[in-house]
Amino acid sequence: MTAPDVTRNSESEDITVCQVCGSAERTLKFEDGPYRVYTCSACTFVYVTPRLTGQALLDVYNETYWKSDNPKVRGYADYASESALYLKTYKKRMKLVSKWLPKKGRILDVGCAAGYFLRIAQQHGHDVHGVELSEAIAQEAIQSLGKDRIYNGLLDDAVTARGWQDHSFDLITIWDVIEHVPEPQSLLASIKKLIKPGGKLLLETQNVNSRLANRLGKRWHHYKHDEHLYHFNPDTISRLLTDCGYEVLTCGSSYAGKYVSFGFLAERAGRLGTIPGLLAKPLALLKPCNLYVNPHDEIIVIAEPS
Repeated sequence: MTAPDVTRNSESEDITVCQVCGSAERTLKFEDGPYRVYTCSACTFVYVTPRLTGQALLDVYNETYWKSDNPKVRGYADYASESALYLKTYKKRMKLVSKWLPKKGRILDVGCAAGYFLRIAQQHGHDVHGVELSEAIAQEAIQSLGKDRIYNGLLDDAVTARGWQDHSFDLITIWDVIEHVPEPQSLLASIKKLIKPGGKLLLETQNVNSRLANRLGKRWHHYKHDEHLYHFNPDTISRLLTDCGYEVLTCGSSYAGKYVSFGFLAERAGRLGTIPGLLAKPLALLKPCNLYVNPHDEIIVIAEPS
């Protein structure tokens, strides 16, 4: 599936003010086709305009998102085929989770995709629940964890449908989700209500101020304008959380790496240009092989309601 033509799509909007601080002062970072990427002059938040809205935005996450013919622009080459690597990644990340949730607890993963994190957390004895907007991938989570544990839809609808009470989860996670959400303040407010006293929010997102992002410029692999509406750095994600009534406890990249296949590395190298793509093409022949990679261009934040 090709990317939507935002120049002709009635379900798109121009963004004129910063979502974090409300300032209209900004500098153009770069243009890419119909998209413009701006840096807020007041708080350094980076955002994309125009952006898809309504059903057009929801349609981004259909079945071709998870098995994309152009993953450099949208989605994943074959998300399900990499399941073993996602599970391996979350096994490693459980060391961080266990630091903040040392006893068995109740976990909610918002944007749980196929439920890979929840599977690992369940193996550690936690009571796990997930919410996933994309029906295409939610079905895999439902098959592995059960319909009683996975809700396909929006978080607020899940709260109503499941009868979840305020202060009912020990840990809520949002892995690689916040940059996709048009109104992150609303999502964070809903999450805050659900966290128990002493409970935590674990959030992962990309770091647009990382050394790799600065070096690659517009070729940075997280610039996928249909889906990544916002690009945070440690200061702007901390400000967003603070403004939404959270206290940031830690913010860093130590556990933000991933196990990736050599085929994935070859695909990402193609984003750097024709020559890097050709040089990396032999890696695709070693697709079954994998390694742990942490370029420190993503950050994990632990926060709690203040």
